Amino acid sequence: MAFFQFLFIVLVPLVLVGGGLVTIFALGALLDALDDPEELKQRIERAFRRPPKAAKRPDPDHYYRPYWESQKESKVEGSTL
Repeated sequence: MAFFQFLFIVLVPLVLVGGGLVTIFALGALLDALDDPEELKQRIERAFRRPPKAAKRPDPDHYYRPYWESQKESKVEGSTL
């Protein structure tokens, strides 16, 4: 019986404090949503948006060359940038 009394004394305050914190958090979220409903809609859309595709390396015959490769070629040819 003493174990249940101790458990009751410990659990009830923890449950009350936890419930109070959850209530305060929910109230803050509600007030934030009421303050700017358009921002809430954008947050929801961003949460479910697909991530951007990963970048791919260009093909070897692509016109773009990284600057470090073009510097190597210019040193080999003897020209300066």
